[in-house]
Amino acid sequence: MTRAAISASFALALAATLHAFAAEFLPQSDRVKGRSYSEAVVTEGGRVVWLAGQTALTDLAGKDIKGDFEAQTRTVFALIDETLKRTGGNLKDVVSMTVFLTDARNGPIFAKVRTEMFPDKKFPASAQITVSNLAVPGMQIEIQAIAVIGDKCAEASPCLPR
Repeated sequence: MTRAAISASFALALAATLHAFAAEFLPQSDRVKGRSYSEAVVTEGGRVVWLAGQTALTDLAGKDIKGDFEAQTRTVFALIDETLKRTGGNLKDVVSMTVFLTDARNGPIFAKVRTEMFPDKKFPASAQITVSNLAVPGMQIEIQAIAVIGDKCAEASPCLPR
């Protein structure tokens, strides 16, 4: 095996090890039990990725999704995940998000989709804001997020007091 191949193997192993650690999610209080967000997420160390707001008028296959809130939401989550994969992370690394909706009545649909996107119930901390419009007519949702990759807070090494 060449020196370059050994270095690449070591780098991949290190990245996999670092990614095994995850942020620590404050258990939900009775006030928010069952909701699709965490009141707080604790991180220590790791690489912070600040994601620009994501919107979508077409899905990943190029199909027009104007007027389809759920399709826009799923596409925005997919775009966030794609961006994070380019940084060595994924959707599970999101610790905070700000969600802009053009219609507050879409909140329950958003919560349903977010629950599917985070099936382990380790939801990001979140704010949901209703706005009159987004940048382009037809956009119904925009999500801006912060992710932490390689954080050392985890169940094995908790950062929250016990």
